[in-house]
Amino acid sequence: MFEDIELDKRFIEVNGLQLHVVLAGDEAGEPILLLHGFPEFWYGWRNQIPYLVEQGYRVVVPDQRGYNLSDKPKDVSAYHIDQLASDAVNLMANLGYETFNLVGHDWGAAVSWWVASKHADKLRKLVILNVPHPSIMAMELTQNLKQLAKSWYMFFFQIPVLPENLIAINDFKQFAEGMQGNAKKGSFTDADMEAYKRAWGQPDAMKSMINWYRASTRPSSSSSSGNNKKLRITTPTVILWGENDVAFTKELAEKSLDICTDGELIFYPNATHWLQHDEADSVNEQIHEFISQKEAVVE
Repeated sequence: MFEDIELDKRFIEVNGLQLHVVLAGDEAGEPILLLHGFPEFWYGWRNQIPYLVEQGYRVVVPDQRGYNLSDKPKDVSAYHIDQLASDAVNLMANLGYETFNLVGHDWGAAVSWWVASKHADKLRKLVILNVPHPSIMAMELTQNLKQLAKSWYMFFFQIPVLPENLIAINDFKQFAEGMQGNAKKGSFTDADMEAYKRAWGQPDAMKSMINWYRASTRPSSSSSSGNNKKLRITTPTVILWGENDVAFTKELAEKSLDICTDGELIFYPNATHWLQHDEADSVNEQIHEFISQKEAVVE
């Protein structure tokens, strides 16, 4: 998988934490930041990194705070989305990039949306995979019974201690099988799941990962009180969405598109929530095609 490319794995201080970051590709290449979601880590982009390197990009792929080898703050408040977005912006600044392209999946997509909302001047292009804008999500949880039912696990994760302990039973066996079962057959191999288990088994990792959900419901998290009526995403954006998503309805993708000034939505009818794994080749091509497009010149 990574035989033909060199991965530079290092720890970078960001916002007072040590983040484990994987870098690859030409240092002079177009910068692209890939943000994983729950319950993945940098390895969740294994199918994208070699392709993007081949296209000439400088690829930056962190373990986000709380995940795998990155630092794991103890306080739930450390996982508010404002802080998570700040991590992304400051990581790239620390690497010398004033602006960059951003691709996010799942929670990484939520953070990416928030970067576009709060730090639009830092972004060149935005690619979102299978998560709505956080303000859209917050609104839907109060109005959409179908989405509320799909989001049952978010409420389960609010319980202290129990979720992480249940997930860890028998070396995460049932959790891993569930992840495989919710994706297209073959998207996650047994070897992949062993890599995930090692990441989940890092000290305090699962608790910290779940703390992202706990922080999202706290009043001090600005995402929970966002008003989408005045919200506009001005960064050129493409939303890629697997329709067979067990966690989100496709209407959330359409509502997120509605707040984009310059946006496009592409559905994958046969893909699941794990889109970059289910349809790796197509997703890779869409990312490259979109980011490599030159802005139209207005005369």
